[in-house]
Amino acid sequence: MTELSKSGAAVGEPAGTSPAPTAFLEVRDLKVHFPTDDGLVKSVDGLSFQLEKGKTLGIVGESGSGKSVTSLGIMGLHTAGQYGKRKAQISGEIWLDGTELLSADPDHVRKLRGREMAMIFQDPLSALHPYYTIGQQIVEAYRIHHKVDKKTAKRRAVEMLDRVGIPQPDKRVDSYPHEFSGGMRQRAMIAMSLVNNPELLIADEPTTALDVTVQAQILDLIRDLQKEFGSAVIIITHDLGVVAELADDLLVMYGGRCVERGPAEKVFYEPRHPYTWGLLGSMPRLDRDQQERLIPVKGSPPSLINLPSGCAFNPRCPYADVPKDD
Repeated sequence: MTELSKSGAAVGEPAGTSPAPTAFLEVRDLKVHFPTDDGLVKSVDGLSFQLEKGKTLGIVGESGSGKSVTSLGIMGLHTAGQYGKRKAQISGEIWLDGTELLSADPDHVRKLRGREMAMIFQDPLSALHPYYTIGQQIVEAYRIHHKVDKKTAKRRAVEMLDRVGIPQPDKRVDSYPHEFSGGMRQRAMIAMSLVNNPELLIADEPTTALDVTVQAQILDLIRDLQKEFGSAVIIITHDLGVVAELADDLLVMYGGRCVERGPAEKVFYEPRHPYTWGLLGSMPRLDRDQQERLIPVKGSPPSLINLPSGCAFNPRCPYADVPKDD
């Protein structure tokens, strides 16, 4: 892989140039900062990673680590509006299948959003519009990108609801979100996200607030649909058990930065960063002695306005003050 300098240019290339992307999705030195009255919130601060088609990347970390902000940045949703009178400050590069999204025309990104890349949002009840039926919302998502009549689009909506396992899809297509259970709403969100066969699917906490049985069904559904459509998938979660089921690679975030990245199996069985050790130590495991207590990660996440120097985890790290010779 091409080594990158701090400026983002390949080593040996003139400053200001950027090497061609080598992966389907390539994020380079992404920064998403939010100006506030108290200071600049560095929600994502220099994140880089790659993802190929047909592969799944799990992004894990505590609340406030920058996971969801990263996903919204990829989707171009931070630039779609502003926060009060202050706009988000976004820099870096996001390459999707050869297109650099941050510098692309907003209209072009809007055409890609929903068709080439789609997102399953964390809370389907708030993501789905309460005044429109499930079918109307899927039809709208389909017709934006396809010149078809409503009847054809509705057939497609019924087909997708059937594909995600909703019973009697020809009838439930006319139901409203409040008439669906939590698991069915999440299935409807997945149907809406996949209606245009996107090449990139981002699932932000797709199993939050669902019982364990429904969680397993949703994860199986995402895995089966990925095999069918060949999509690249990003799973965002704080639950390591979720990514253990799905992810090919893991990226661990803390304080808006990547602290560890690698093949999922290696990160699980040979973790190298103390924060990753802490996450794994606080997770129940079947191969652990039942009498062994879980070890919580002590302390609180850092302020994203005033991050510690060096590794942001050092105030909570039990190894930070251990001499190197020990």
